[in-house]
Amino acid sequence: MTEQHTLSVLVEDKPGVLARVASTLARRGFNIHSLAVGPTAEAGMSKMTVVVNAPELEQVKKQLHKLINVVKITELDQHFAIEREIMLVRVNAPPGKRGEILEVASIFKATAVDVAANSITFQVTGQPAKINDFLDLIRPYGMMDLVKSGRIALAREPKARKLKATG
Repeated sequence: MTEQHTLSVLVEDKPGVLARVASTLARRGFNIHSLAVGPTAEAGMSKMTVVVNAPELEQVKKQLHKLINVVKITELDQHFAIEREIMLVRVNAPPGKRGEILEVASIFKATAVDVAANSITFQVTGQPAKINDFLDLIRPYGMMDLVKSGRIALAREPKARKLKATG
């Protein structure tokens, strides 16, 4: 059985790097569950967050390290990482069901970003599990359209230890 792994990949911000990373993984038969890329605080660099299904993560890392524009690869442990996604979902919402749907949405802090005659479009942000739970609860109303970003993630900073005062 293959496991899902989240990798943070620091790359040079150059044309074609995203395509090379994706094609390298696909050629090796690794399923990319999610891929998001954006700029970093360091000029000329980008960070990719890649969620990949792979039985052996070392093989994935070896393949990526072979690419010339890859600078650093870090596996992010879900317990020690901050992970977020954003989703827009259009839900069938006839007038008689709107209050019920809005109540469900409020539990998840979903924001209604568009209201039409028979639908409401929500924006939901948060941990992937929260987004999936929201989908499970609104699915019975009828999802008309759905789009999700790729997962983005950062390793958590270690907590500072409290020092005991001596004296």
